[in-house]
Amino acid sequence: MISTSQRAAPLPPDERRAALIASTLSLVLAHGPDVSTRQIAQAAGVAEGTIFRVFATKEELVDAAVASAFDLSPLLRDLADIDRTAPLQVRLVAAVEILREHTTRIFRLVDALGPPWLAEARRNPRARTDQGNVLRQALADLIEPGPDRLRCEPLEAARRLQLMTTAGSHPRLVEGNPLSPPEIVSMLLDGIRLRPGHDPSPEHDPTPEHDPNPEPDLSPEPMESTCAPNPALPLSPPNPPNPPKTTSP
Repeated sequence: MISTSQRAAPLPPDERRAALIASTLSLVLAHGPDVSTRQIAQAAGVAEGTIFRVFATKEELVDAAVASAFDLSPLLRDLADIDRTAPLQVRLVAAVEILREHTTRIFRLVDALGPPWLAEARRNPRARTDQGNVLRQALADLIEPGPDRLRCEPLEAARRLQLMTTAGSHPRLVEGNPLSPPEIVSMLLDGIRLRPGHDPSPEHDPTPEHDPNPEPDLSPEPMESTCAPNPALPLSPPNPPNPPKTTSP
């Protein structure tokens, strides 16, 4: 028989609630919403009756677990911890890693809960918009520091980063081959068109002395971007304009 002194001390109420929510979320992601309170209690390491001292019903606990998956507070804290003195590309790769973990969990949760729950969640578009704005501003604040010259305002760059992270991570879009965070950031910052004199093989790093007679650049002029320029950064055109043609008298 185990004496009272040998039993583990009970968790404080807030920690007990958090442990139940975390265990329930893991079970919902794995099995959908039809998990039992017995499964939840075993996963959380508590007696089944403990659940009902914290939550009135199992449905209330499941709702709290689902809400925790959409809570941006941990994500925002992680973004705030990224070193603002690091190069822009390093900052963005770290941000995409954080974003992808969050969005992947949401994708899994939507699949686990099914269309009826998703239809219910869509009844509050204002809350989704507010959350999107908060996250976009946090990313814009991460993009802003440093001397990097961007054709987009930080908020627009943040929006594009979100879109590319979502598209590059969605399991139904990537067909088992998601883009890595460095690939997503490289796509955002550099695009996919091969630059003159660039060899895509990792073993080759061309320089003028390696290629004294590079082929002429026959690629078309860059398309005009719909991205609003940053008024604080006057930019010159990517290529000097052609001089006006003159005709002999």
